[in-house]
Amino acid sequence: MGRFLRFLVGVTTLIHVPVALGVAHLGAQLGWARPALIGAAWGVTGVLLFVGRARAAMPDRRRSATLVRLVDVPYFVHWCAALWTLIPSVAATVIAPLVDILRGAPLHLPMAVYMWSYLSGLVVCGYGILIRRRFYRVVEREVRIPGLDPRVDGFRIAHLSDMHLGTLTPRSWGMKWSAAANERGPDLAVVTGDMVTSGTEFHGDVADVIGELRAKSGVFVSMGNHDYFGDGEPLVSLLRRRGVRVLRNQGVLIERDGAKLWLAAIDDTWTRRDDLAGALRHRPEGATTILLAHDPKRFDEAADAGADLVLSGHTHGGQVAVPFFYRWANLAKLSYRYTTGFYRRGRSVLYVHPGLGTTGPPMRLGVAPEVSILVLRAG
Repeated sequence: MGRFLRFLVGVTTLIHVPVALGVAHLGAQLGWARPALIGAAWGVTGVLLFVGRARAAMPDRRRSATLVRLVDVPYFVHWCAALWTLIPSVAATVIAPLVDILRGAPLHLPMAVYMWSYLSGLVVCGYGILIRRRFYRVVEREVRIPGLDPRVDGFRIAHLSDMHLGTLTPRSWGMKWSAAANERGPDLAVVTGDMVTSGTEFHGDVADVIGELRAKSGVFVSMGNHDYFGDGEPLVSLLRRRGVRVLRNQGVLIERDGAKLWLAAIDDTWTRRDDLAGALRHRPEGATTILLAHDPKRFDEAADAGADLVLSGHTHGGQVAVPFFYRWANLAKLSYRYTTGFYRRGRSVLYVHPGLGTTGPPMRLGVAPEVSILVLRAG
């Protein structure tokens, strides 16, 4: 964590350089006294405040709600705006001298670009942090599965993932997500990992939220990588006390009117706890297999092993994406083949949940938080 924190501080320092210059230019435009000093102070303060915010999240600890609302959230609007500022500022810094040379004009820094990039970033990132991430949607989707027993045609699964309950994603939001899932009368409720961001202080909140889920065939959970950013065992114990089944490289038989479903889950892949063969070992012949796997990178192997439906999360749909084109243009595309929505491999189907909470900067753009209701249909 020490090395990672130093890396983050380095990035934060870099993105505050054009911000400091932009604020100085704004001050000069508005006639402030010593605008350069104000800009420099703004940049230095932004870096110093980041260190405090980062340390408080490693691991995530409870903080005053007033402090979070009045300091942390506004700060992250600023930080994300600073990150937003970087790319146009770098581009302008490279292009402006070339234009000056071609025009025969004195070389200058594009101060106006720095200023307007930062101001536009405050608007866009303010929307993403203060508005977009707060408002979730409930979406019902049909999943056609070849060979599905007609007796489970219409079987309804409430799928939640990546809640990241903690300082920046409160328990009250989670309770609304559970209530929304319950209103759809699911036959099965599943949560595919990353219930917290880190640490153990919010395990009780997670147990309260998931413990409120109701489904005819039960509530089941698979573990994600963030659930082990700390000690994951207390969380498992709390969930089991609330009647939630935590599946770790194992499966359970679900029967409905004589039809059989094998619901299985693998443990976290990042910490190498996963065992796909173990999760599928005891499935009955002919049973439709539903696999919970937090990381969608295991889909190809799961499909080859005979899983009919794989439910994943982890990517948050990129968390930041181009609106309306989020499936093809999102940040997760930089490192993931499967980022959000449905994918097929032979007879197998993957659904990657876009997530409900956030990790890193608490911002969503172009990717709405979602409570997914999946309705199984015979393919």
